[in-house]
Amino acid sequence: MASEAVKKEKAKVNNQIVKPSKEVFAGDHITIRINQVDYQLEVLGVPDSRVSAKLVDQYRKDTTPAEALLHKNTVEAAQKHYRKKGLGRPTKKERRSIESFKEESE
Repeated sequence: MASEAVKKEKAKVNNQIVKPSKEVFAGDHITIRINQVDYQLEVLGVPDSRVSAKLVDQYRKDTTPAEALLHKNTVEAAQKHYRKKGLGRPTKKERRSIESFKEESE
C-alpha cells in the first residue's frame, strides 16, 4: 500500500517526492495524503526486524495538525448529509429542490 501511495505521489519524505525504494531514517518527516487530509508523521526510529502493527507506534509520532483532522470530519459529515451512500444520482425532483435551495441561499 505504501509503494502504491508513493507511485501516485501521495507520500513525501522531508517534503520531497520519493521512489518506493527510499529508505527512511530516524528524524525524517513523512507526509501522506489520504482522503483529502495530509497526515504528518515523524520517524522516531527504525526497528531491526519486522514488528507487529501494535508496536509500530513506538517508532513513529503523529504530528498531524488538529485542523486537518477537523477538516476530515467536516467533509465526511457533509457527504453523509447530502446523500446517503448507495442511493445513486439525484432524481429530477431532488435536483430541482437542490437548485432552488441554492438559489434561495444566494
